[in-house]
This record gives sequence, C-alpha cells and structure tokens, in this order.
Amino acid sequence: MIVSIINKSKNELPKYQTLISAGMDLRANIDEPIIIKPLQRLVINTGLFISLQPGYEAQIRPRSGLALNKGITVINSPGTIDADYRGEIGVILINLSDSSVEINSGDRIAQMIIAKHETISWRVVEKLDKSERGNKGFGSTGV
Repeated sequence: MIVSIINKSKNELPKYQTLISAGMDLRANIDEPIIIKPLQRLVINTGLFISLQPGYEAQIRPRSGLALNKGITVINSPGTIDADYRGEIGVILINLSDSSVEINSGDRIAQMIIAKHETISWRVVEKLDKSERGNKGFGSTGV
C-alpha cells in the first residue's frame, strides 16, 4: 500500500526498524525541548500529515522502551487517525513516572500502525444469539 504524506518536520519519514516490524516510529517535531512533569499530559506534534485510503486507519501506540524506561505512554492508546483526517499528526503523551522527562526534537515518541477496519451497519433486534459466556463480564473467565 502507498500512503500520501507531507513531511513538514526536520526528521526523516517514519520507517520500519526491521523488515517485519508492524509499527513505524513517530518523532517529535518541536522547536525546543519540552519537559513532561509527572502525571502531565500534552500533545507533541510530528510535522506529518497523511491521506489514507477509505477502510484504513493509522493507530498511534506507545513505544515499549519509552514506557518501560521513562514512564512515557500514549494516553489514548491506541489513538486513531481516520482516513478523512488531513491535519497534523499529534501524539498525546502522559508521564506516568515520578520524575520529569525531557522530550527533544527528533526523539522517537510513539509508533504508528496502518490497519484495515470495517465500516458496519446496525441491525436492531429484540434478543441477541446465545453464547457460552452469556452476560458474564469483568473477570468472569478467570484471572
């Protein structure tokens, strides 16, 4: 699949780090370092704008190393970029650590995965088909 992209950042285009990686790293595109204080959340811009084909979305997910080592994660994970969105990709980060974390321009802050999705139509019914689980909810299948 080929995706149209505008890159207004100082960074290279997102790329896969290995041949079979699912996600491409997104980098911060900021004029000066940003300090994220503990429990603070904010949007970090990437300078990237994309145009996806209908039936696809871009999912924005945390980078596992950043989450483990710095406590930085994507708060609305996975964030969704719809096929009809044409604005700049921004990543909502939150600092879940007990220390402030500095983000610099060019830092890899999240990963983006392009995924196919279905568009559905609803059928209103009076009853749902039966299943083994039924209406048993949270924790009902064990720990």
